[in-house]
Amino acid sequence: MIPMNQNFDVWQLVAGIGVFLFGMILLEESVKALSGKAFRRMIKNYTDGKMKAIGSGTLVTAILQSSSAVSLMVLAFVGAGVMSMENAIGVMMGSNIGTTFTAWIVATLGFKLKIESFALPLIGIGGIGLVLFSSSQKFFQSSRLLIGFGFLFLGLNYMKESVEVFAQGFDLNRIPDYGLWLYVLVGTVLTALMQSSSASIAIVLTALNSQIITFNIGVAMVIGANVGTTITVLLGTLGGTQAKKRVGMSHLTFNVITAIVAFLGIPVFVAFIKLLIDIESDSVIGLALFHTIFNVMGVILILPFVGLLARFLIKIYPDQKAVLAVYILNTPAEVVEAATAALRNEIIHLLAECQLYGVRVLKIEENIVFDGPTPFEKGRRRKFSIESLYENIKILHGEIFSFYSRLQSQKLEEGEAHELERIIFASRNIMNSIKNLKGIRQNLDEFDGSENHFLNSQYTLFRKRLVELHHEMDRIKQLESQEEQYAKLLETFVRVENMDKRFIKETMTAAVDKKVQEMDISSLLLVNRLFTQSCRLQVFSLKDLLLTQEQINNFDRALDMKTILDDEKTKNREES
Repeated sequence: MIPMNQNFDVWQLVAGIGVFLFGMILLEESVKALSGKAFRRMIKNYTDGKMKAIGSGTLVTAILQSSSAVSLMVLAFVGAGVMSMENAIGVMMGSNIGTTFTAWIVATLGFKLKIESFALPLIGIGGIGLVLFSSSQKFFQSSRLLIGFGFLFLGLNYMKESVEVFAQGFDLNRIPDYGLWLYVLVGTVLTALMQSSSASIAIVLTALNSQIITFNIGVAMVIGANVGTTITVLLGTLGGTQAKKRVGMSHLTFNVITAIVAFLGIPVFVAFIKLLIDIESDSVIGLALFHTIFNVMGVILILPFVGLLARFLIKIYPDQKAVLAVYILNTPAEVVEAATAALRNEIIHLLAECQLYGVRVLKIEENIVFDGPTPFEKGRRRKFSIESLYENIKILHGEIFSFYSRLQSQKLEEGEAHELERIIFASRNIMNSIKNLKGIRQNLDEFDGSENHFLNSQYTLFRKRLVELHHEMDRIKQLESQEEQYAKLLETFVRVENMDKRFIKETMTAAVDKKVQEMDISSLLLVNRLFTQSCRLQVFSLKDLLLTQEQINNFDRALDMKTILDDEKTKNREES
């Protein structure tokens, strides 16, 4: 058992960790707010090569002070298909080098200077800046940056003071010799729990500075911290695409291999560092140096095998492209008439998946709209997440457009070419419709969870409008007469427009009666505009899929006439 000093204030240590972590969060958020787009552009545009990728990863991580933030950016870019697997691995390796910058800050400033002399002024100036410059985003975030640095060092000071009290009278020889592997595990778990290798390394440096642990134990815990930092990235891959899983596994593979080599080579590393630094008198600098050296060593070690690692991970996590198309899958493009019919049916299938997405965005019970699962989920034990459903809809649209391109390469008559253009235009309307729903998803969730009764009632109205639209469109698809379909589609469109006007009128009335705040009015009107446009686009898509060209022309003329009449009514009301 390790003896506990009776004067040791455990809450001071906990407070120090908390303040340090809070400072790290403020630093990361303020830097991202000040230059977040620039960093994202750098990661996206300056990674076309292994060395560039490593350099960008190192620089951005050193500035952001968060390898996790950089790693999650990489996950997003790889998931979006704008960054290759090899370059992603390069950025991740660079982020490991960049994260050692924090250890150098802590080792050179945190234990060499009187922390209160600059931590408290930073917090004071930053706090005053938050109040005085709250209207300026640039100065506001700069003030948060100062506070972040202040809290970073203040938290370090709390940790340092509490550990120094503990260290008084502490006998280092009483630590049981379990072997360095145990301290690697401790560093891993500590970092995984705190989700910050910077915080765990700061704790290790503090313990080393107070001589509670030996230099070798500190080395082992830093190695463990490098492994523990992969947890954040692995959590970011849960439920993600295969590409994201590859990135997460590449990060884990790189860090584990580097950790194994570093652990086995601890005697060599320590001997080398002793040649450069007197670790007896400057142990914290020695540990910061080790942190940098072994991460650079890892990059040098893995760099020649990046391509091999990328290919291996692609093999382990292949793109599991589900069979999303139902009608065009086995239809030859050479048989134009059959291929056109299959394409039309596939786009109707696309519409159904789009409707399912809308139902899930608004948390509507699916059996109210659908008799059974849509083709994507038939035979699946579990439903897609809403994000996966959206991604699959995009993939299906890609398959539809690819089939359309093959059809266009055939010898088509003029009427066939026009028909194809019309039905592919329907697919674009469907995709624009779903994009609108995706854009207002967060706002709808806020309306649902709001304490304002009017926002709740309008959220309920959005749900009702969508269910009614889907029921009407389903009935229209089942009609055998195109004339009836034409009439019902016009009625449905007019109903969509009337619901739009009703919504605006109710919102204006609520605004006059002070039932809703000005900011919420703006959100309501924006959401209604995008929601209504989504409904219109779905009606337009069905129009292009079901009606003849003549009926489509009549439909469009009827809408134009309605617009003219509505404008005349509005003008007359204004004049009167």
